[in-house]
Amino acid sequence: MTGSGPQSAAIRRVLLIVFFALFGIGLVVRALWLEVGERAFLLKQVTERDLRVLTLPAHRGLIVDRHGEPLAVSAPVEDLCLDPRVFIQERADWASLARALAWPEARLARIVRASRKEYFLYLERDLDPFHAESILNRGIPGVFLVPADERFYPAGAIASQLVGYTNIDDQGQGGLELEFNQWLKGQDGRMEVIQNGRGQTVHVVRILAHPKPGRILRTSLDLRLQYLAYRALRNEIRKEQARSGSVVVTDPQNGEILAMVSIPSFNPNNRSTFIPAHMRARAATDMFEPGSSFKPFTISAALASGRYEPWSLVNTGNGVFRIGDYTIRDDADFGIIDLTTLLEKSSNVGAAKIALSLPRHYLWQAYHAFGFGQTTGTGFPGESPGLLHRWFEWPPAAHAAIAYGYGVSVTALQLARAYSVLADGGIRRPLTFLDLVHPPDGRRVIPARLAQTLRTMLETVVSPAGTGFRAQIPYYRVAGKTGTARLFIHGHYSRRVYNSVFAGMAPAGHPRFVVIVIIKHAIRAYFGGLVAAPVFAKVMQSALRLYGVAPSHWPHATPPIVLPGPEPVS
Repeated sequence: MTGSGPQSAAIRRVLLIVFFALFGIGLVVRALWLEVGERAFLLKQVTERDLRVLTLPAHRGLIVDRHGEPLAVSAPVEDLCLDPRVFIQERADWASLARALAWPEARLARIVRASRKEYFLYLERDLDPFHAESILNRGIPGVFLVPADERFYPAGAIASQLVGYTNIDDQGQGGLELEFNQWLKGQDGRMEVIQNGRGQTVHVVRILAHPKPGRILRTSLDLRLQYLAYRALRNEIRKEQARSGSVVVTDPQNGEILAMVSIPSFNPNNRSTFIPAHMRARAATDMFEPGSSFKPFTISAALASGRYEPWSLVNTGNGVFRIGDYTIRDDADFGIIDLTTLLEKSSNVGAAKIALSLPRHYLWQAYHAFGFGQTTGTGFPGESPGLLHRWFEWPPAAHAAIAYGYGVSVTALQLARAYSVLADGGIRRPLTFLDLVHPPDGRRVIPARLAQTLRTMLETVVSPAGTGFRAQIPYYRVAGKTGTARLFIHGHYSRRVYNSVFAGMAPAGHPRFVVIVIIKHAIRAYFGGLVAAPVFAKVMQSALRLYGVAPSHWPHATPPIVLPGPEPVS
């Protein structure tokens, strides 16, 4: 037994040496394997835990009116973010963070547990910087801030549908914000940072890309005129208990849109009040039958044909005209009248007989040349092209009815462009929301002399004897046309619900502005001359005053000129 002692000790020493040798070799092999075989995986894990790439948000460009007044600006805010993998281990801090956010702790716990494998989570967006900093100063592990911008709209509801709004990620969602999103949004930057176990940035490694701010969008809008148009329309809608309305103001010499108002509206600074029906820019998106405000384009086609002159006569009979089962009526028995009086008194029978005397394809081409059935060139999101059926789809009743604005649908923008043709000497230009240095080239639609003749004829509409006498403006010559159209509801035209329209320009000799007013479903009164014309007068008078347009004088009334010519159209 004693002889086995030294031998046993030697064996144990050998075994220990072999064990430590093998252990050392194992460590070396493992180290080599981690260095070579697992290098990519380990580097990825280190990066995920310590190295982050953060976004440096670019400032969204300003939207301003033609005078530089802000319509949309970006204010600095903070996004409160969380690394759930760090925070989930700090159970003692959950109640503190929930109190800071004014959340139930159960809500925070539910969100954190659902995202426990993520390293980035938004807790609150667009926080006031002082509030965000106060939360960060609590020193809660995994909580950090990311700088951001919040969009603010100084004009509020006055220009909301037109300017549009952005979503929580600062992307345009409507109006000019959407149309010019690429111009406004800029390009975000990126930077690499090292964060500690609390998720806080402790070192900026490098800037990968500097942010490029968005560009300023200078629009054609005049915020002063936008406000005055909004106020005039709002007051009239309240007075007449109407359902909705729109106003468009354009500069016919270059196609710039100076104001575009739609009511009801919404406040883009308070997302909790967003109502989809109120967020639609009705002046660009909603179609309506223009009624008698369409008659000048029928008379334009008649005069351009060479078969008619302003003093040509048409027999309206007793104010009732039947085409098959379709009956056309006037408000009174006008008898035999000339084309100027036809516009002044707004004779449906006279307009229908004029239209029926002209070929359908010729009339369609004349209407199409004024831009009906087409968008206006603004590029505005959701703009409707209106509806102008092809001439071969017109039955006789439609051939007659389109002459006074039934069977054709337009938008307020389309009507503004068409009246701008009359105001700009027969030139049709695309409309624009941009402040232009050089106006775009236009296309001649009618001769300049014909445009001047039509303006003179339309002045009689605003005379004391015309249907639009309430559109008069002291010391200025005004040309325009009323329109009153029944709404097509449930398969037939209502006798109780109407669209009220006034479209016009001033000064009539050399128009500086075109104003279109459409008020829908007025309860107390509904004739365009009673409802829409007063709004036109207020808005146009404001525009003339703001831009210092020199007064003109209303011409002395003279009897209509009747020269020997063709027999009256019967």
